[in-house]
Amino acid sequence: MAYDELLVNRLREALSEQPVVEEVSMFQGICFMVNDKMCICVRDQGLLCRIGQQQAAIELEKGNCRQMVHGSRVMKDFVYVDMDELRTSREFNHWINLSLQFNTIAKASKKRKKN
Repeated sequence: MAYDELLVNRLREALSEQPVVEEVSMFQGICFMVNDKMCICVRDQGLLCRIGQQQAAIELEKGNCRQMVHGSRVMKDFVYVDMDELRTSREFNHWINLSLQFNTIAKASKKRKKN
């Protein structure tokens, strides 16, 4: 699993005020679960942000991210944000805030039973 440790630490700090945050290995990186819902991940040299379909369409139009495709399935709530779009605190916080805003209305995944 290759991901940017500095970006992980930056994200930990940004989410430190959230009451319930859990780190999970997922999507070949580290995903931050906020209130038991996947919120944002560090993968390779960027972020995978869960911002919702409507906001994703707005951001994709701006050209500052790219749509997540898992296999042949387009994941409409998720976008990848490259490190080039995270240089300043303002840019970084923009994506964190979008992810946290969507997290308040996002549905939690169904828990899988362990065998």
